[in-house]
Amino acid sequence: MLRFSLIVAVCENFGIGIKGDLPWRLKSELKYFSSTTKRVRDPSKRNVVIMGRKTYFGVPASKRPLPERLNIVLSTTLNPTELPADVLLYPNLESAMKFLETDKDIKQQIETVWIVGGSGVYAEAMASARCHRLYLTKIHATFDCDTFFPSIPNDFKEVDLDPETPKGIQEENNIQYEYKILEKQQV
Repeated sequence: MLRFSLIVAVCENFGIGIKGDLPWRLKSELKYFSSTTKRVRDPSKRNVVIMGRKTYFGVPASKRPLPERLNIVLSTTLNPTELPADVLLYPNLESAMKFLETDKDIKQQIETVWIVGGSGVYAEAMASARCHRLYLTKIHATFDCDTFFPSIPNDFKEVDLDPETPKGIQEENNIQYEYKILEKQQV
């Protein structure tokens, strides 16, 4: 069974977005997201980013699809012609994961699968037996948000940071934040 990890930045009230955009401007946190979701140990492979329709279209047009990663959009309302040819469309997370597991060519190319939003996709992902880790940027401030990260289930426990993850409190634009990694405990 192919597993995945989630990556998200949340503020104190667990907000993750406002009007289809991020509520904060933290360039170094965006760089962390980009480098983490692109990082591969095997240079012949690449990673997958899976996101909902609103998250995909919330990415600035000049930055999508997210480069150097296989982009998969989850939607039951989009038509494949509304996306670039190299972006895959699936109706739900499980169907996308089944494709990644069963397509031999794709399966050999993939190293890590990342779930990158939004809230409904995150909720479905955390409930899945496929869920491995949650890479959480905890922003120590409250922002006005209209989209929120779901409650983190009790079976997620904090683990040591990856060597590439900055440790301790970070600060940018007078906003403090820190990186955490939680791992889903398998029953």
